[in-house]
Amino acid sequence: MGLGRWVRRWPDWAAYAAAVWSLGYGASGLHWSAGGAGFPFGLAHDPAGTLSVLANVRRETAAPVIAVLGLVGGIVAVAMRRGRPDSVVRLPLLAFAWVAGVALAIVIPDFRVLTLVAYAPIIILGAPFDWPAPVDLLDVIPWPIVNQGICIVGGLAWAATAIAYQRRTRGACVACGRADIVPHWQSAAATRRWGTWAVAVAVVVPLLYALTRWAWALGFPLGLTEKLYREGQSVGLWWRGAALATLAIGGAVLTAGLVRPWGEVFPRWIPFVAGRRVPHALVVVPATFVAVIVTAAGLMFVRMSIAGTFKLGDNPVTFTENFGALWPELLWPIWGVALGAATLAYHYRTRGSCATCGRE
Repeated sequence: MGLGRWVRRWPDWAAYAAAVWSLGYGASGLHWSAGGAGFPFGLAHDPAGTLSVLANVRRETAAPVIAVLGLVGGIVAVAMRRGRPDSVVRLPLLAFAWVAGVALAIVIPDFRVLTLVAYAPIIILGAPFDWPAPVDLLDVIPWPIVNQGICIVGGLAWAATAIAYQRRTRGACVACGRADIVPHWQSAAATRRWGTWAVAVAVVVPLLYALTRWAWALGFPLGLTEKLYREGQSVGLWWRGAALATLAIGGAVLTAGLVRPWGEVFPRWIPFVAGRRVPHALVVVPATFVAVIVTAAGLMFVRMSIAGTFKLGDNPVTFTENFGALWPELLWPIWGVALGAATLAYHYRTRGSCATCGRE
């Protein structure tokens, strides 16, 4: 079986992937419960995780819970693969799967995953020139961040399991999700309409973020106290922020492609692929991933703002003090949800007929 065909058959193996992931992570919980090394949560094991939702957990209490949840997850995932439409446990199984998916992919990760993904091109391109600074890969990607990536993978596996189970137990095509009656909101006209609004939001929010970062780099302390602005300026922080903002602008441009013709067919000026259809997965997979990590980072900033724990160095960041460093990030959950909705609209509009059920 080719890789492409194997990927297209994800509804058949998603539950098994979730089961393997859960049992494997549960085994890690047993290892940590026994005093093994590598526990990735809590400030004692992740000193840079002060902003994490799990900053205050202790291995002695959390590791056994991880072990138990891993075992339960393995059982639930197998049950969902074999589930029947008339099962009385359908709703509890779905609830477990969706809670697991959201917790692992959105709640547990913090902004460091997004920062790593965003800065990766800068680090790779700047490495030959020791810019922004010489780095050790292990310093950039410590184990707690790798663990967050593992959690995101598990969350996506659980979300895929939930989607496949919902389709299977409501009589829809497992491959595409279509049923005999297509809801109006999934029609081409409807997805074009609400997808355009979602794209507009997902474009505006990163541009607002980029506006503040480029203003700081160009000498305008927009929304910052003089003290914080000078501190960041002295270490070149604002130019690094401008580089990140430039990537956000690039992301906004790519997001616009979700409702533009060049998002479906490669433009004529792109060598080798001009005029060909853009592969569906080439758009949907990265856009979905970015929507997940942006939402996770944004929710972290919301938690910090409510708790009053957001600081840059020793400078407090509140709704009134240094607000320029806060307000754009508070919009990130909206950005992530809007990007997710825009990607879903693109998926419905461009997926074509189903090779399994033949529905269009």
